[in-house]
Amino acid sequence: MLKRSTNILAALIVILALCVDVFGGGGKRNGTGGAQELLIPVSARGLALSNAYVSGITGLDAIFYNPAGLGVSELSAEAMFSYMDYIADIGYSFAAAAVHFEDFGSLGFSVRSLDFGDIPVTTVENPYGTGTTFSPTFVILGVTYSNALTDRVRVGFNVNLISEKIERSSATGFAFDAGIQYDGLAGINGLKFGIVLKNLGPKMSFDGPDLLRTANESGSSRGDQLYKIDAATFELPSQLELGLAYESRFSDDYKATFSTSFMNNNFANDEYRLAGEFAYSELLFIRGGYTYVGESVDTEEEYVFGPTFGAGVHLTGGVDVTVDYAFQSAQFFSSNHMISVKLGF
Repeated sequence: MLKRSTNILAALIVILALCVDVFGGGGKRNGTGGAQELLIPVSARGLALSNAYVSGITGLDAIFYNPAGLGVSELSAEAMFSYMDYIADIGYSFAAAAVHFEDFGSLGFSVRSLDFGDIPVTTVENPYGTGTTFSPTFVILGVTYSNALTDRVRVGFNVNLISEKIERSSATGFAFDAGIQYDGLAGINGLKFGIVLKNLGPKMSFDGPDLLRTANESGSSRGDQLYKIDAATFELPSQLELGLAYESRFSDDYKATFSTSFMNNNFANDEYRLAGEFAYSELLFIRGGYTYVGESVDTEEEYVFGPTFGAGVHLTGGVDVTVDYAFQSAQFFSSNHMISVKLGF
């Protein structure tokens, strides 16, 4: 069984490695990608661990970090709700539900949305505002599938529909994720490996009536003429993440998990993440993590986030209830606070 699992893992890694040529821009392309809402974490547990636990995170938390982990559950169905106070007074909401089938695997559905609040409308003629406001609508709808190939190897996939609307102009696109998790690496119980390729998809661009403009050619008898601005296309923020984790039990009641990961973003600097989680009797959890950004001369200005911390409580009964909290420090903006509530049936 171990040899078969290892062969399957090696084959899957080779398949994902064939896609690595989409990366390589790194920090030289900072700020040139779009659909940045794809990069905002959705779960308090994952955020408290600095997004480092791609190798072993499970359940609905795994939809964002590594879809392979969705199918690891003893429950028949789950639901999850999260809210975060993001930077610049932006609200970020996430909701998901999943059903677990014994033979078919696990199927999940999710929605993410950003709340920008009311923004004053400005024009060329009224640069200080027209007296009206608007609020952009950024939404991501996702479908996730996960299954276990063996007792050690899990795979998962996301398909996300991205919708961005600013007044009467909008952009729509698709993003795809694929992930693998391997438990018991090198025959060592508790040693986990994960790899995930995220946000692969075609370029997006804005279109709509707000891109129409009126031109008046001096001396022309044709009068005002309409022309349309061709909005530039933008690529999705593709990512490749590799992770390792080790889980150890000190006794029946106490467990510790240490995780680390490397993230390569096509439009940002590489990130190295380290995190730890301590659990008591699968009831109480304490978490913390840190992200180091490489290849940057002005790291403090280019990466505004600092260490992360969090805690959680898990209550069992007729319905499993888990409440997680995460804190992420930030420069120049208010720190982030996220709360997640999970229900299991």
